[in-house]
Amino acid sequence: MRLEELLQKSQLKIKSICGDVAVEVTGIEIDSRCIKQGGLFVAVRGTVTDGHKYISKAVEQGALAVVCEALPEQCQDSVAYIVVEDTEEIVGVLATTFYGNPTSKLKLVGVTGTNGKTTIATVLYNLFRKLGYKAGLLSTVCNYIDSEAVPTDHTTPDPITLNRLLARMVDAGCEYAFMEVSSHSVVQHRIAGLTFVGGVFTNLTRDHLDYHKTFENYLKAKKMFFDNLPSNAFALTNIDDRNGLVMLQNTKAEKHTYSVQSMADFKARILESHFEGMMLEINKEEVAVQFVGRFNVQNLLAIYGTAVLLGEDSHEVLVALSALRPVSGRFETMRSPVGYTAIVDYAHTPDALVNVLETIHDVLDGNGKVITVVGAGGNRDKGKRPIMAKETARLSDRLVITSDNPRFEDPQDIINDMMAGLNQEEAARTICITDRKEAIRTACMMAKKGDVVLVAGKGHETYQEINGVKHHFDDKEVILNIFNNQKTV
Repeated sequence: MRLEELLQKSQLKIKSICGDVAVEVTGIEIDSRCIKQGGLFVAVRGTVTDGHKYISKAVEQGALAVVCEALPEQCQDSVAYIVVEDTEEIVGVLATTFYGNPTSKLKLVGVTGTNGKTTIATVLYNLFRKLGYKAGLLSTVCNYIDSEAVPTDHTTPDPITLNRLLARMVDAGCEYAFMEVSSHSVVQHRIAGLTFVGGVFTNLTRDHLDYHKTFENYLKAKKMFFDNLPSNAFALTNIDDRNGLVMLQNTKAEKHTYSVQSMADFKARILESHFEGMMLEINKEEVAVQFVGRFNVQNLLAIYGTAVLLGEDSHEVLVALSALRPVSGRFETMRSPVGYTAIVDYAHTPDALVNVLETIHDVLDGNGKVITVVGAGGNRDKGKRPIMAKETARLSDRLVITSDNPRFEDPQDIINDMMAGLNQEEAARTICITDRKEAIRTACMMAKKGDVVLVAGKGHETYQEINGVKHHFDDKEVILNIFNNQKTV
């Protein structure tokens, strides 16, 4: 695409231009290391580093144009420099223009909230493929272009990667795309320029305050997504969450609700529940599902509601849902040869832990003990650590506090922060074991027939991040190895 055409179609507010814009742009990047000959480099002031420091590197790599907030000290005659007010704000619009506005050619649904995003987006993707459509997925676990898996590093990719993936979905013939929308991506304008046909809100509890600083800022970030939805889109919200209706306050989109507790457009109740699944009534139709827990009922309502709002037959949606399985690492159950159940779940916030543990107690109904293994991530919101420990101890018979992804923190410091939330009685029921593998093994040794061992925090992750290095570690793999060494009862 010619640079002058790209700038014109993107309708940017340009402060100044230095150089020739009548040139052909071969690609667009925010990472100077990825620039190829003829590329456009956008210098973004990120949270970790400032792209303006790498303008000369991008030019050396072959960039023939640079979008920046301030001109470098030395400008190359062969390079065009476009100065704008805020590069972070416009990079998404540039990307979507460069890649041919992919969301005008498929139906994109965004899912946001603290918990449930991955389950809802992934099951929607699986559901629509089961219904016969080609679909794409942008999620924490993995991105998919129909059946092709594309590894992911972030909940929401940077805007260039995002549009590149969406364009590939269009080329692959996808009619739908389902996407997790993180609060970071909204504030950092990663979704700028995208057109959504629908938005789904799950819930809002304390998380990411290391970035947003206050809960109010976190809420505003989520709400901004709904505020920006177009009038021909739908906004589907969980009114069982106290912030559910807040999301709809200023949206221009068509408003819809789902609930387990109150009257709503999409309503459900649990008829039966066990560790293998539930029997539900959704909008007065009964359906057996392979999901467990009230929180998953809310997730399934969001999925069902979204599918119906996208024009699918309600009965066919329920038939398809009954055949689908939970997402990897989300309330994933394994039966021990000696008679206890192990559950791996991604829960890493106080609310998510409460949801999972209450679900376990609902199914156990007093018949068996709950032993929980949990840690907290390093270099993240420290304030939630004692709360996580407190809530987990409240709902567990025994608690094993261990290491999660310590990143650049001392694991023992994280464990100490968690222990600070426990009283004397709770601390007496708690063991601290830094080595996560040993912590899981110890919990399994404590368990007896009929008990449940919950291993929380990492879910689908197959690594442990320590001092910037990702070491292979898979909770499920550790548990299955323990099972292999047990004798059947």
